[in-house]
Amino acid sequence: MAAGTRDRILDALEKLLLDVGIAQVTLEAVAAEAEVSKGGLLYHFPNKEALLAAMVRRLGERADAQLADAVSGGTSLSEWYLQVPDASTTEELALYRSTIAALRSVDGQHDEIQRAVIEVMRGWDEGLHSEIEDPVQAEIVRLVGDGIYLAALLGLPLPEPELYSKVVERLLQK
Repeated sequence: MAAGTRDRILDALEKLLLDVGIAQVTLEAVAAEAEVSKGGLLYHFPNKEALLAAMVRRLGERADAQLADAVSGGTSLSEWYLQVPDASTTEELALYRSTIAALRSVDGQHDEIQRAVIEVMRGWDEGLHSEIEDPVQAEIVRLVGDGIYLAALLGLPLPEPELYSKVVERLLQK
């Protein structure tokens, strides 16, 4: 199965999670949405848990690619983690959709999915701890970044840009 087909299957999964939620997502529905046979889907994703875990890992890969671009442009991991997401870009919108779908898939009942989420989040957490000497400060940066991203995902009011800029400056002690 070509990478394009794999992505089409994962895109179909995300769409179904966003449209109907985890309880109504079946392998048959994902295969139909992706326009592949159930056998083709099962060849690469032997069960629903493996499919959901692959979606979470793809989210991590996409975010890591975005991070690598930012770092190559001179942004630190901490600055990237604390940025207010820009949902007007295609890349960020894809990450939003993937994140919401991933959040809908984590129900505490699927070990592989939980491990995938932990792997993705732990990678960023380790990066922050390696960049910021003080572990308490690194944890504060992680928590603030998580909160800003979640607020943006939920459409909650974000801090005024000038105030948030001061928050970031203080957190990163610039």
